[in-house]
Amino acid sequence: MSPTAVNGSSTSREHEVTGRTPVTPHGTAPGPGHPVDLQAARAALRLALPEPGSKFSQDDEWCVVAEPDGSWAEYRFHDYDRIFGVRGLYEKIFYDVLGCDSPRFMVGLLNDALASADVPAGSLRVLDLGAGNGIMAEELAAVGVEHSVGVDILPEARDAAERDRPGLYDGYHVADLTALPASEREALASHGLNTLTVVAALGFGDIPPAAFRTAYDLIAPDGWVVMTIKDAFLEETDTSGFGGMIGESIRSGALEVVRRERFQHRLATDSSPLLYEGIVARKRGPLAG
Repeated sequence: MSPTAVNGSSTSREHEVTGRTPVTPHGTAPGPGHPVDLQAARAALRLALPEPGSKFSQDDEWCVVAEPDGSWAEYRFHDYDRIFGVRGLYEKIFYDVLGCDSPRFMVGLLNDALASADVPAGSLRVLDLGAGNGIMAEELAAVGVEHSVGVDILPEARDAAERDRPGLYDGYHVADLTALPASEREALASHGLNTLTVVAALGFGDIPPAAFRTAYDLIAPDGWVVMTIKDAFLEETDTSGFGGMIGESIRSGALEVVRRERFQHRLATDSSPLLYEGIVARKRGPLAG
């Protein structure tokens, strides 16, 4: 199987997929929390996708990346520890080549909901679950959110956030929320959290239902819940546990949906759209189940 090279030139697959040159996730020039050298690292990377027509399930997608010695190394898209270890690679794959728009889209949806409720963005105290290298925190800061706490199970994610977007989080916890120690729970609770964001991280085993429940329970009553989830995980045939938990919570009113839109999360490696549900809700009670 021959990969299709992506190097940022006008004839590359990157140009065909995105039609744009690399930019920051919310389309602005690099700011204090987004060093210029991240942009340079991102632009310099060369990668190749599987040949056109090859189709993989979302949790089996991959690419190959040119190494400094001229060799090529394969990266599976869910090998986040390895991807975060290469500066700019996460942005190169998912934003520059595959057109990911979820953080910007969801923050826009949240901002609309806040405006309708006459709630200032500066009043939010956010728990960003599956925080990765901080792209969601960057988007939140751009609309006026002043306090965000990151949580991820990978130390490589925390290291990448501190390397690429320093100062955006008021704390970053490397923790397994399915087995959260009391000390970590108390540390998170001390932030007075009233908003949960989980963007492009639910399902596929990255964040199991038990971890989502733990994070949800840390949010104050009537707080905000902002999440994306692949539509298949909300169907009756879903076996991940999310369909029943979230679906029942919406039906019972424990999750009061104020915005919900189906949107294109990104492209698959074969250029077909990956569609997600974007949900902004208020926490009105405990999750079902």
